[in-house]
Amino acid sequence: MSDFDQFSLSYDSTGYFSKIVSDYLSGADTLRPFYQHLPTVDGIKDAIAARKQFATPRTLLVEQLQEQYRGLELSAKTQKNIAALLAENTFTITTAHQPNIFTGPLYFIYKILHTVKLAEYLSAEMPENNFVPVYYMGSEDADLDEIGSLNVGGAALKWNTKQTGAVGRMKVDKPFLQLIHAIEGQIGVLEHGIELIALFKQCYQEGRQIQMATLDLVNQLFADFGVVVLIPDNPHLKSAYQSVIEKELLEGFSQQSVALTTKALEEHYKVQAGGRDINLFYLIDDKRERIELLGDVYEVKALGLQFTQAEILSELKDHPERFSANVILRGGFQETVLPNIAFIGGGGELAYWLELKSVFEKVGIPYPVLILRNSFLQISGTQFQQMKRLDISVEALFQNGFNLLNLHVKKLTQHQLEIGAEMESISLVYEQLKTVVAKVDTTLVAHVAALQTKSAKRLKELEKKILRAERLQHETAARQITGLKTALFPGNSLQERVLNMATFYGTFGKSWMQMMYQASPALSMNFTVIVKD
Repeated sequence: MSDFDQFSLSYDSTGYFSKIVSDYLSGADTLRPFYQHLPTVDGIKDAIAARKQFATPRTLLVEQLQEQYRGLELSAKTQKNIAALLAENTFTITTAHQPNIFTGPLYFIYKILHTVKLAEYLSAEMPENNFVPVYYMGSEDADLDEIGSLNVGGAALKWNTKQTGAVGRMKVDKPFLQLIHAIEGQIGVLEHGIELIALFKQCYQEGRQIQMATLDLVNQLFADFGVVVLIPDNPHLKSAYQSVIEKELLEGFSQQSVALTTKALEEHYKVQAGGRDINLFYLIDDKRERIELLGDVYEVKALGLQFTQAEILSELKDHPERFSANVILRGGFQETVLPNIAFIGGGGELAYWLELKSVFEKVGIPYPVLILRNSFLQISGTQFQQMKRLDISVEALFQNGFNLLNLHVKKLTQHQLEIGAEMESISLVYEQLKTVVAKVDTTLVAHVAALQTKSAKRLKELEKKILRAERLQHETAARQITGLKTALFPGNSLQERVLNMATFYGTFGKSWMQMMYQASPALSMNFTVIVKD
């Protein structure tokens, strides 16, 4: 699909991204101590050099991937990419995300497509190496409120299940199947709606684990792109991370490292991930609960379990799958089992990865290049024509509706709406008055200054009232601007953070995936606006 237009904006200009993101993209000196490699081709070459010094368990990785995919149909490209992971000159480009039901918000798709685009870009830049796009599934996350909700066509849907623990281990149940029916009601009339519903029904079959259903869904959606999915809830893969888990149990090393880093970061930024004394959960059946060290006893209070040091080390040796890293140690596991050189994440992920460099250094794991994921706003041809009629530019669209209406009114009005010049003249009068009264009594100068401040405030209020009165003459434009903003920025948030892909896929089918791939930047990190009829 090539019949679309796209525009690029800086992330900073949208007003939707944090200072830490803006500073990372601009290469601010305040952040440079907190990451290893620059997000450039040269930075990636440095990451490759560092990765070559690390013994990635490639054979184990490929064996477990082949076992994980058993029973699923793989595209030739995906099979080739899995086999290529055995070669020492193959490296991965990875993004990570929870197994959101039906893919969750749009950026789930965007993140994975970014891995594809960057892998192909680097293959052209460095043909002596192979680059494989990987989606690392955060299947052990237990935040069902986030993972089990989605928004299709403006309708908020929620999976009302009684299951607990790691969402990836949960199973498709009857309430889940009711969601498929609800989605069908939203998109069934669209040209490709039935096609997508059939895919959902095929992947999400009653009794199937969510992590396996998500694997199947992503495998089919991204078959043409060769994306490799990794489910980390695997005892064999976790055995490769056993030494780090043991170090955490015995020393609590990660919290010590993060504490020093966050203290330094807090001088300039709001810190996100705090961590705990032991950054591990105990994962068993349908439970995922914190491990705490109280005195010389390891406790999982929620499960009523206690271990001596010898007992918990024995548990780790016999059942590594029962130890689940939290956000502080999860990245280290990912970078241990994958030959990874670049990690693609959102603003929040970028922020907490900037806290982890010293954690990686403590255990000798290579730290990847950090890439801010691609972001998009999709606008229909009809909406774009409406923007033109209202004289709203792509850049101005990111302002709030109130400011947009003010801009619109100021462009159309034949009246004077701003009284800045008059206010300046009045200010000069007050300054002259200060000179006059000072000759009589210097204590009166403060009184004149107070009158000046009060006058300026009242005149500013008058200017607002003038603008408000003029806005009332443009009620039609106000309704159109409000409708446009509500449609494109649901809940005053970015479209990609709220809406699910179902409506877009239902409208355009597989060609929508190709369009988003074509529009995806590789290393030039900019916000992209797409206009498509």
